[in-house]
Amino acid sequence: MKKLQALNKQTAPKSVMPERIIQFGEGNFLRAFIDWIVWNMDAKTNFNGSVVVVQPIERGMVDWLNGQDCLYHVNLQGRLNGEAVNSLERIDVISRALNPYSQNAAFMALAEQPEIRFVISNTTEAGIAFDDTCKFTDAPASSYPGKLVQLLYRRFKTFDGDPKKGLIIMPCELIFLNGHHLKECIYKYIELWKEDLGADYEAFKEWFTKYNYVCATLVDRIVPGFPRKEIAEIQEKIGYKDNLVVQAEIFHLWVIEKPENMEIDALREEFPAEKAGLHVLIAESEKPYHERKVTLLNGPHTVLSPVAYLSGVNIVRDACNHEVIGKYIHKVQFEELMETLNLPMDELKQFAGDVLERFNNPYVDHQVTSIMLNSFPKFQARDLPGVKVYLERKGELPKGLVLGLAAIITYYKGGKRADGAEIVPNDAQEIMDLLKNLWATGDTRKVAEGVLGATFIWGEHGDLNTIPGLTDMVTGFLNDIQTKGMLETVKSIL
Repeated sequence: MKKLQALNKQTAPKSVMPERIIQFGEGNFLRAFIDWIVWNMDAKTNFNGSVVVVQPIERGMVDWLNGQDCLYHVNLQGRLNGEAVNSLERIDVISRALNPYSQNAAFMALAEQPEIRFVISNTTEAGIAFDDTCKFTDAPASSYPGKLVQLLYRRFKTFDGDPKKGLIIMPCELIFLNGHHLKECIYKYIELWKEDLGADYEAFKEWFTKYNYVCATLVDRIVPGFPRKEIAEIQEKIGYKDNLVVQAEIFHLWVIEKPENMEIDALREEFPAEKAGLHVLIAESEKPYHERKVTLLNGPHTVLSPVAYLSGVNIVRDACNHEVIGKYIHKVQFEELMETLNLPMDELKQFAGDVLERFNNPYVDHQVTSIMLNSFPKFQARDLPGVKVYLERKGELPKGLVLGLAAIITYYKGGKRADGAEIVPNDAQEIMDLLKNLWATGDTRKVAEGVLGATFIWGEHGDLNTIPGLTDMVTGFLNDIQTKGMLETVKSIL
């Protein structure tokens, strides 16, 4: 075995480019997604920019990053156009990494750099929040939006409200309309700190509103993270002791909704990811793409899992390749859910095909049981809207989706699978108790009516027994699963 080199700028080449992006967050996702995108833009367009990473909370990984001069490898795995891909690329776009809690002066000085133009973040869903205990004088404010307002105000003062020195802000937190939430928090801090801003209050607020651009975005790439099992093999291959290797699927999608105060072409020009051939869409609205992802990626996941599991199949990839379950997944995806969306059909088919390639990833053993945690709330958010729209458009219920719901209800009965494996459902106690009591009656009609009538599960959708034909169809499938088994029931609808 050859001796591994330390990974740093003495042992590996590192490009030097102007710092143009401030990135709040140093975790696996941003490094395998955003920094990989920037690396591609630098290589394939005239973007010419590097990223300064800011650790959003007090304890984090910036020391690890700086210890390798912010160099690391991304290992992309999956299927692309039917071919298995397993690539390794060294990413060198992060210039440095800062901890604003111990390096506050350096953090605030970023506001004074004229070339800085973008702010990108992933501070987890809890990160975009307003905390009224934050003070303007904190060094730094504890919340991410608070830190951002401190930085924006310093920039406003440094460049005397120059319209050209506003920032383009693109949050990647997994919240629908993340940019709208962030903007709301920024305005709340400007109000909270009105007295600290003093005579600058009105002018700063106007400068932020007119010359800073907050985008809502949708991100999509599965990032398993540090490859513990294969790390020795990967390090041997690259010849470096890289402690920050990050593994991700080959698929990537970033939808960026243009901000209301900026033209779409201007944003495409400044952030040329599409030009680099990347799957980055700068669009008028993020909403249809959010619906597409929830419907065509998360929707099939939610119903294929109990159907596959109760048929004795444990891994998503094996379900895709199963002669019966594979056809079921295809039916739900292409014949049912796709019919409920409003984007062009060729675009939907392309995306659905990509999703099936992702499900069929030869490198990831995705257990169906890991998807089944909290299945009822997932069905409510991901599949129920499709059931209703399909019924409205086609005049009949989508059998595949309704069978998926019956499979979830059966899974929550517990007990043992045909092969003796223990069935262990996991959800809110209220749901677990309801199902236990309903199944104890031994009457499938009562089970169907009880689940469909549980408005605490279905929220705004109300009592699902009012959907024409649904109670009968669920009852029928529950009976079939009890008498014929899951696999034979699936065959009956194909």
